[in-house]
Amino acid sequence: MAESNKPRLLLRDCMLWADRESKIGQIGDITPPVPQKKLEEIRNGGMIKPREVSLGYEKLGFSFKMPGLDPQIVKLFGLRPGSENSFLITGALVDEDGTVHSAVMTVRGFLNQLDHGNWKPGEMAENDNMVSVNYYKLEVDGEELIEMDDFDIKIGGVSQYQDIRNALLL
Repeated sequence: MAESNKPRLLLRDCMLWADRESKIGQIGDITPPVPQKKLEEIRNGGMIKPREVSLGYEKLGFSFKMPGLDPQIVKLFGLRPGSENSFLITGALVDEDGTVHSAVMTVRGFLNQLDHGNWKPGEMAENDNMVSVNYYKLEVDGEELIEMDDFDIKIGGVSQYQDIRNALLL
């Protein structure tokens, strides 16, 4: 049977767990972590043009908006240094042929900003929360696509820094 040429893996719904507490019906939107390479431009002797070289990765963060002021979220802010919270971002990805896939982002980090928005009678206040991310993993249907912490990044389960770690005798 030929594979369908219909659109696949379209996000139909998403969910957030903050420190293992479900936020169903409470989340306005989620901006997941965005892995991004840290690039520097070089043009050394003998080169006729510059090129970009990768020097690792930029720091990670994510944010989520809530229409309500959630006391459980507020209590995650300002914890002592070294404290981390777990966050789970899940998505239902649906193919146009009806096949449903599960996307799961596992995140550890700390809440670094609580923005309670503008309060005005008769209008919804939006709470914007930002998280500094120390650990990030993305899986679709149980397959690990990206796993990243301060010391390594794995793509498809394969370390991209193992040779460097070996050179450092780690």
